[in-house]
Amino acid sequence: MKIGLGTAQFGLNYGVSNREGMTTQAEVSDILKYAEEKGITILDTAPAYGTSEDVLGLTIPSGSSFKIVTKTPVFMKDKIEIEDSNYLVESFHASRKRMKRPNLYGLLVHHSVDLQKKGGHYLWAAMQSLKSEGFVQKIGVSVYSPEEVKELLPQYPFDLVQLPFNVFDQRMAQSGTLRHLKSLGIEIHSRSIFLQGLLLMSLKELPDYFSSIRPLIEQYQNELEAKEISPVSATINFVYRQPDIDAIIVGVNNKKHLQEIVESLYQEDVLGGIDFDGYAILDEAIINPSKWNLI
Repeated sequence: MKIGLGTAQFGLNYGVSNREGMTTQAEVSDILKYAEEKGITILDTAPAYGTSEDVLGLTIPSGSSFKIVTKTPVFMKDKIEIEDSNYLVESFHASRKRMKRPNLYGLLVHHSVDLQKKGGHYLWAAMQSLKSEGFVQKIGVSVYSPEEVKELLPQYPFDLVQLPFNVFDQRMAQSGTLRHLKSLGIEIHSRSIFLQGLLLMSLKELPDYFSSIRPLIEQYQNELEAKEISPVSATINFVYRQPDIDAIIVGVNNKKHLQEIVESLYQEDVLGGIDFDGYAILDEAIINPSKWNLI
């Protein structure tokens, strides 16, 4: 199945619309069992996701075929040095051991800016070594914008790129980035499908920060209501129909949420007549959660 499972909620209170807090270990176990039953194979995690990797190590069913993608540490410095590449390797092996895996499917540079810094090639060299030693199958990067992809691609032969894509953030398709990555044989995982839940929130729950797009959100919700399409179904199917995306990373708080997502995929032509191009937003203060100021 094209759906992959994001695990930030397993180790953090994550998401602007999250009212349930961190997912319990028992619920994680139920989610993973259901995911495996439905043919969901990709699990996306990171050391920065609190206790997510520890929880996965305790709850992944024995003998499962999950493909786990984790990420590098974030390097809070202006210049990358050789010792940082050693730390990257140590961090990767710590992640692997926390999840009780002899090897992992993917390793992504968590913040692409780390590759853009002076000495960034040290990090890439360390990742290439992990790959050549058989500890990881695919290496790549997590990006926020088409501009980052354009800058990094000439320097690094990525196997895997994770990028944002949703109803409001369509930059990767409109810029031709998805098509270009696919032409190079690069595996593409999309994240931020629900924009941290913003695309699913009712107007009365909407934080004041998003007042500038309140009319657009209202228009979107009214159109879905008129066509009797749930926000979850519209949001996931919009991304699911993108041919160049290999896996859609979705974060859920409980098994019921995942069931709703999976079941929504079986509806035929649910998006007929909706002009999604009209809902695309270019303002990064809205479509990039790292820039949100919700206080």
